[in-house]
Amino acid sequence: MAEAHPDRRRLSGPSERAAVAGERVRLDGISKHFFEIMANDSVDLVLADGEIHALLGENGAGKSTVCSILAGLYHPDSGTIRVDGELKRFASPADALAAGIGMVYQHFRLVDELSVAENIVLGHPDVPARVSRRRLAETCRQVAQRFGMELDPLAAVGELAVGQQQRVEIARLLHRGVGVLILDEPTSVLTPQESDALFANLRKLAAAGHSIVIVTHKLNEVLAVADRVTVMRAGRVVSTRPAEGATAASLSREMVGRDVERPAGRRAREPDRVVLQVEGLTVPGASKSVAAVEDVSFSVRAGEILGVCGVSGNGQRELAEALTGMRQPSAGSIRLGGKDITARSVAHRCDHGMAYIPEDRLAVGIAAGLPVEDNLMLRSYRDPALRRGPFLNYARARDVARNLIREFDVRGVRAGVPASALSGGNVQRAILAREIHRRPSLLVAASPTRGLDVRAALAVRQAMADGRESGLAVLLISEDLDEAISVSDRLIVMFEGRVVGAFSAAEASVERLGELMAGVGIEAEAA
Repeated sequence: MAEAHPDRRRLSGPSERAAVAGERVRLDGISKHFFEIMANDSVDLVLADGEIHALLGENGAGKSTVCSILAGLYHPDSGTIRVDGELKRFASPADALAAGIGMVYQHFRLVDELSVAENIVLGHPDVPARVSRRRLAETCRQVAQRFGMELDPLAAVGELAVGQQQRVEIARLLHRGVGVLILDEPTSVLTPQESDALFANLRKLAAAGHSIVIVTHKLNEVLAVADRVTVMRAGRVVSTRPAEGATAASLSREMVGRDVERPAGRRAREPDRVVLQVEGLTVPGASKSVAAVEDVSFSVRAGEILGVCGVSGNGQRELAEALTGMRQPSAGSIRLGGKDITARSVAHRCDHGMAYIPEDRLAVGIAAGLPVEDNLMLRSYRDPALRRGPFLNYARARDVARNLIREFDVRGVRAGVPASALSGGNVQRAILAREIHRRPSLLVAASPTRGLDVRAALAVRQAMADGRESGLAVLLISEDLDEAISVSDRLIVMFEGRVVGAFSAAEASVERLGELMAGVGIEAEAA
């Protein structure tokens, strides 16, 4: 497993850390079912005044469900919630927000058609019925400056990358002055420097009396910033302990119920023929007058993983969409297996060996309303082996799908249950199974482990490593620098749509990559 920033020191000493004294929130016996699945089973959780409390567990362990109950999105089947000693029953997230509890979800709750500034003040009780755009923009700038975030007040949220949207969510809740802030994977799209700045701000909030819950899979971040850690497994709480004295290995063991097997180290392998060749690629952004990707060139060979690093919003999403045929470039060329595919369709690229794991697994990666078995066949329904004349051989297709579910350990699959009901890790396993089993020559993987637990992330990384060993060319687009360095053979860094640095994995460091991702020292690198 790639562990985040192992040399990062704890952000406060024991004398400064919150004592588990005054209770801000208490959950007793919280249980919740979805269909036949027990998501939470008699969960007890106490959140103290002025503490940062980390919530850990595998995908499907029940972390997001219990947080969604606390935030008013779901109603528990049984159990009680107390806030500052007072019994609460939330009918909606508005009730929870009124009680001072707000959550930044992994899948955001923003209005795409509104601007950043409008989203930040939306629903705020102090905003008058009529307010000027200039005042909204100034409010947004003040919030961004206070919490160290880069935000464009006038940008439409729907045109922002995933990481930028996450920052808007965080800023919106902080602007509402919530006393209990729940963050689901808050650093998954941040550079190490930005993560440190966020954690420093969270410590200030905690010191001022705010209570903060962090749902994360980056264990070293938990050890760096959390006061206490609660581990969940199969819907139950298995332990709550002080973060002081815990280790990444001990927390991983509690999450999965056994020691976590690490993948074999990267073996030296001489890259083969060029599979993907990109020359002078320029891709328009949301505004046609501004390029999201500008004059980018690189190649990926068979048996090689090329990592593309950068803070979300610096052209990685547009690059992936151009490579996979979802966005048309304005200049440059893309060659797959020596053939120009720049103007070819998505289907043509898939038929000629390209596989794709998209950044947004729910909106782009799956048909959320269809069962898992149907989703697994979306790439293969034209395969002659799965057809009977002009018709799909459903029995054969179901057999293939069930074999993939077993092989890739996709859990939570039930007859008639839509794929959207699965946890994030199991959705990603299903996408990976669908893409890999066709034996492609190129895999474009955009943030494939974002939001995944330790075991699910290891499974995805191992699948990419196994593909590399069998001659697969992999383009890995990742904001997780430790992951990129640990699995890639070479790395490039993107900033404002351009490639600003290129390294072998041996010479790359988290600190140097993080600086380039933030635009620091670009001139020196170019020289």
